[in-house]
Amino acid sequence: MTDSQELRQRWIRRYHPAPDSEVTVVCFPHAGGSASYFQPLSARLTPRAEVLALQYPGRQDRRSEPALTSVDALVDGIVDALRDQAGRPLVFFGHSMGGTLAFETARRMEAELDGRLLGLVVSGRRSPGSPRQEAVHLRDDAGLIAQIRKLDGTSSALLDDEDVVRMIIPALRADYTAVERYAYRPGPALSCPLRVYTGDTDPQVRADEATAWAEYTRADFRVRTFTGGHFYLAERGDEVIAALREDMTAFQERVRSGAGR
Repeated sequence: MTDSQELRQRWIRRYHPAPDSEVTVVCFPHAGGSASYFQPLSARLTPRAEVLALQYPGRQDRRSEPALTSVDALVDGIVDALRDQAGRPLVFFGHSMGGTLAFETARRMEAELDGRLLGLVVSGRRSPGSPRQEAVHLRDDAGLIAQIRKLDGTSSALLDDEDVVRMIIPALRADYTAVERYAYRPGPALSCPLRVYTGDTDPQVRADEATAWAEYTRADFRVRTFTGGHFYLAERGDEVIAALREDMTAFQERVRSGAGR
């Protein structure tokens, strides 16, 4: 294995290999999140699909690497890692910050994938044209942890453990720096279908900010609203899996009908 191949493999975790599946779902974690967040989803979707979960630098087994502080730098690494998967039909699924990364990766790769990007699913993220002035990344450590508690993204017991907090703070701050400094650069709309999943009480995404994603695709668009807040998918796992299966089927049927070419 070459050094470049080894570097690309650092970005991808394959918890339940399914080489005979018809589609690969690439999962993009939220700010402060890691690939293992999607391990339960991987187990539920296999063998219907093979799930690849991205592991950003600065967390878990990549903790010794510096976390990246810009969306562009993260997308650079992701695109390079995913080129090994470019021959397979792909669906991108990103939650929160991961939704922005999935969108920007789709923009970067759609042409070279030549129809193999079947669809994009963005969860818990407002549209690129609905920015808010936020500065969570400038808060002290206690302020960062308070934000995570507010969104209910990590077990309170874990956040009470000082060793755990010291471990997650650098990556968490880097992720918030990246996503809060992100500025959308206008360009062509995507050719693939786009789905937006959102919680009905998510303080991070209003209904109009979810529907505003419609302008970023020339293909079909749909918003799915679930009961819950920013991390609704932790409580609505069965509904999310059912929605993903339904949307994957629709994406595949679109390609089979010739509409995706």
